[in-house]
Amino acid sequence: MNLRQVEAFRAVMLTGQMTTAAELMSITQPAVSRLIRDLEYTTKLRLFDRRGNQINPTQEAVTLWKEVERAFVGLNRIAAVAEEIARQSAGTLRIAAMPALGNGFLPRFLARFLRDKPSLHASLSGLPSSMVIEAVAAGQADIGYADGPLDRPGFTIETRPLPGVVAIPDGHALCARQVICPDDLKGQRMISLEPGTIFAMRVEVALAGIPKLSTLETKLSHTALALVAEGAGIAIIDPTSASEFVGRGVTVRPFSIFIDAGFLAIRASGQSRSGIVDRFEKEFWDYHDQQVSPLLIRQG
Repeated sequence: MNLRQVEAFRAVMLTGQMTTAAELMSITQPAVSRLIRDLEYTTKLRLFDRRGNQINPTQEAVTLWKEVERAFVGLNRIAAVAEEIARQSAGTLRIAAMPALGNGFLPRFLARFLRDKPSLHASLSGLPSSMVIEAVAAGQADIGYADGPLDRPGFTIETRPLPGVVAIPDGHALCARQVICPDDLKGQRMISLEPGTIFAMRVEVALAGIPKLSTLETKLSHTALALVAEGAGIAIIDPTSASEFVGRGVTVRPFSIFIDAGFLAIRASGQSRSGIVDRFEKEFWDYHDQQVSPLLIRQG
């Protein structure tokens, strides 16, 4: 038995005629008849009763047809998956992201990205930046998003500098200003990220010598923004996280001093390129720029 014989049998069962089956297969009617005879000889089954130009499937043919259809459904599924892979809408996508992205901005984009890709299996892990880097290095993530800088071989890195912005409670007097300067923050309660990150150190340098009412510290940018929304103070924060709180009790203004709040997109340089990961990375940057750009001013 060979696949061509089975295809001829399926075509005859679908159309009910040798001639129409031949048209379906783009071969001659005698070629279809020969394939059916060869299949009957191979299987030792009488598959059709022939009465002049009429053919009727036997009970054996009906039973065999059920199994053939199951097989062809499987083949059609394989063909469909292959087509989806070619269109970059199937496969696997494993993402690791620092909390500033993994807590809101990135899941929202991922949901949009998956809408027309029902066969794409995706996973998203929220991890500290150091663990994001290790996940990518160990092959546990196809792409990672982490704080920089990263001076380590074995990675392909894309980064874009982003200016930190000022998050102010809605209704605060500083909301009237279009750009916030360090002196504007005199006497204000500041909400800062706990020391240890480069961004937190840069903020501390920018506000050196500025007398503040008090300081409230937290580890996560989303926690800081939730505190701002409740009127607990003002925060200098990354614009990606800040974009999540616009319209939710937070007014965002540019800061007059450039404090880099950018992040890295990290991939293992030794792995073959994946079309679906390439597409995800490009579309994520496009989406990010679209959402964040309104909060920024050009620096320099």
